[in-house]
Amino acid sequence: MLITRHAEARTVLDDPRYVPPPVSQDGREGTLAWLRAHVSRFSTGDSHALRRRAVVERLAALDPAELRSAARAMTLERGGAWRGVPTQVLGAALGVKDTAAVPAAASGYLSGEESPEADAAVATLLDQADLPAVTLLLQAYAATEGLIENALRHASCDAARPAAQPSPPSSAAPHSTWTSVDVEALLHETLRHDPPLKASRRLDTRTGGEVTIDLVAANRDPGVFTDPDRFDPTRGPAPHLTFGHGLRPCPAPGHALALAAGVLEGLL
Repeated sequence: MLITRHAEARTVLDDPRYVPPPVSQDGREGTLAWLRAHVSRFSTGDSHALRRRAVVERLAALDPAELRSAARAMTLERGGAWRGVPTQVLGAALGVKDTAAVPAAASGYLSGEESPEADAAVATLLDQADLPAVTLLLQAYAATEGLIENALRHASCDAARPAAQPSPPSSAAPHSTWTSVDVEALLHETLRHDPPLKASRRLDTRTGGEVTIDLVAANRDPGVFTDPDRFDPTRGPAPHLTFGHGLRPCPAPGHALALAAGVLEGLL
């Protein structure tokens, strides 16, 4: 079943009978399959609660303001070469010195697509950090970089720039006079209009049927958002579902936004 309306999506995300589709439980220790079987994202019941609590406890020791500042500084130091900055900043905060293995490990984290390269990368990360830290790095990698990439694309459009600023050539970087408030507005509207994760899946434990929540459609539900297909950073924070809702929301929205904002400040 495909869900495209905001209210229906919230109902599913509020209902404990809808759980993540099961993942393989027989992966060899230290592999991608093993990791997916032991993280909160793909767990249910008491296992999910315990694993999520461990992640939240790690997050509690991280100051989003410090992550934002570090991401901005590293982006500036690299002359705007921002790829990998969120992962390195988060890794340093978590005590993971070498995050080079994160992209390979993250390649099949959501999809479950296994490969020798992914297994080796997971093993490398587990040699450096505990499971909650590795979980945070993998969950943040594609989502945060995807958010930044989408926000930069919108920042170069007239709808995402202050009206008083002239339009730069299409090949130019976004205008450099954006303020921190503008950056946050840009990110909030990007999360609503162009989320890095396009869909979320659940299994109905009563019927066995799979439910797919179309996050793009739900975030543009005309019954909730005025002129929903227009990218409008002036609309302010909106009740988008990009960070989830109900029983299993994203544990780190503030940290993700801080990393993305720091990178954007370094670029814009």
